[in-house]
Amino acid sequence: MERIRLGLIGCGGMGGEHLAGMSELMDIADVTAACDINPKTLETAVGVLSKVAGHEIFACSDYKDLTDYVDAVVVVLPHHLHYEVGTFFARRGKHVLMEKPMCNTEEECVNLIEACEENHVTLMTAYPVRYWPEIVKLKELIDSGEYGELFNMSIWTEQYTKYPPSSGWALSAKKLGGGQFFSHGCHYVDVLLWFLGEPVEGMHMGTNLGTPWMEKEGTSNAVIRFKNGALGYHFGTWGARGTEHGYCFQLHTTKGLLDWHRADGKILFYENCNPDMPDEAAPEDLVHVLWEDPDKSKKTQFETRHFLECIRDGKRPMTDGYSSLQGLRCIWRMYEAEEKGTVADLRGLGLDQGRK
Repeated sequence: MERIRLGLIGCGGMGGEHLAGMSELMDIADVTAACDINPKTLETAVGVLSKVAGHEIFACSDYKDLTDYVDAVVVVLPHHLHYEVGTFFARRGKHVLMEKPMCNTEEECVNLIEACEENHVTLMTAYPVRYWPEIVKLKELIDSGEYGELFNMSIWTEQYTKYPPSSGWALSAKKLGGGQFFSHGCHYVDVLLWFLGEPVEGMHMGTNLGTPWMEKEGTSNAVIRFKNGALGYHFGTWGARGTEHGYCFQLHTTKGLLDWHRADGKILFYENCNPDMPDEAAPEDLVHVLWEDPDKSKKTQFETRHFLECIRDGKRPMTDGYSSLQGLRCIWRMYEAEEKGTVADLRGLGLDQGRK
């Protein structure tokens, strides 16, 4: 295939983040189309993309009108529209990069995966965190074994997110697909599964205290135990009026602590605990800077490049339909267990038998 004709469906909000990264993809893609129901948002996007592409692009307010202008689409729409739009393009032989979450229900996810398989098109969920260079670096550091065996990974995401009344879909639990854990926590369940492997059991506790605009939880705590004995933890809130962690990953290993704070853009390694005197202060030279990157954007160009390369090379994306469904199934099972006051069984949710 020559350069892939790429269309953007949904140009506001997260769509704007995708716009920002398009200029870095012109060696492999040709941006040919954009769609949005808001005329001003569409006009702005067309201006940006035309400059990036070096030519005028097709613009429309109805996604169905894009079909003849694209080989692949990036779908950045309200969650409850993902299934409808994704299957429309899959059935017309177009590759689909779907903003997270893949779909709002298990049935929709399975049907979308099957539609893409039947029509031999690539389906990928846009989980940008998995593709950020600093997170890839963290994974490489763990996989190298140099920094010890990972036994606990904790992820904090503390932010204030209150959608305006005009974003009615985001205030509806049905249209959002759940609460903060489903809408935002799906990023970090995906990362935990990538780092720690096969989940065994998990539990979730959430509340909308502090985020009364949410129908379901605006704050959540989730813990997952993995087959190898390691633990994964995610704390997320959309109600933070102040924060210390901000956006932070901490990985405890048998040799120390790998720590990444997005605000600093650094990966640090701490090996400052004396096993015989754990409260003893450590000299500064036992804290090592392993990585630095000041870019705090969503950096969607990395996930989009992976998507495009998979189309070109005929490979499955890392965050394909199967892996994405496993992560969402974990969340749904933990939601169900929370209602019953039990621990969720997370074994056997991966659909690995369906991979080719």
